Amino acid sequence: METNREISIKAEKICKRFGDFTAVKEISFEVYKGEIFGFLGANGAGKTTAMRMLCGLSIPTSGSATIAGYDVFKETEKIKKHIGYMSQKFSLYEDLTILENLEFFGGIYGLSNEQIKSKSEQLITKLGLQKEANKLVASLPLGWKQKLAFCTAVFHDPEIVFLDEPTGGVDPVTRRQFWDLIYEAAERGITIFVTTHYMDEAEYCNRISMMVDGAISALGSPTDLKNQFNVATMDEVFYQLARVAQRGD
Repeated sequence: METNREISIKAEKICKRFGDFTAVKEISFEVYKGEIFGFLGANGAGKTTAMRMLCGLSIPTSGSATIAGYDVFKETEKIKKHIGYMSQKFSLYEDLTILENLEFFGGIYGLSNEQIKSKSEQLITKLGLQKEANKLVASLPLGWKQKLAFCTAVFHDPEIVFLDEPTGGVDPVTRRQFWDLIYEAAERGITIFVTTHYMDEAEYCNRISMMVDGAISALGSPTDLKNQFNVATMDEVFYQLARVAQRGD
């Protein structure tokens, strides 16, 4: 990875403690603009706690970090305006229609009525949901909900989007389609920070961080990590690291 690229996320020895328990142990890394960065680890590894700190939802116990140039200690509200977020449970309101969800989130993101109308039309056409635009989100298949939730997370063209296990529970074809949307967003310059349980999806990332017991145990491109561990797949890299973990769920 070129060192002269613009940095979107910079973490330096960020740590999160809950009483005597250290959930995240002084991790340091950088993520570049437009990069697809995989943040992997078994349950209990600390990746969700780390993501919450980066999103401005939890203040680190120590260390320093900037997100889109904003300090995680002092500028959390500014961070929230420059990022998108999608959780495994999505962020959509199932009792609203597709259009109503887009209008709602567009308003939260501060878009004008004209911007919301224009972007909504473009998005619905792109996803081929013209006939479903006025249907309740609850009526959509799971895969469509996921794709719509992602598009909602990048509706305001954020600098960074955080995706927490975004493709859980759907078939491989739908997951591949979802990743096509991720690639398109990255090509527009949006930085993608994604956690996943699927090691085949790790292959789609530019670089990967592997967390074990609250610390980063490996960091590099999929090819670099497979070479480093002398294995053929990311599954094997993960197994070699995860088998020494001390923490569980």
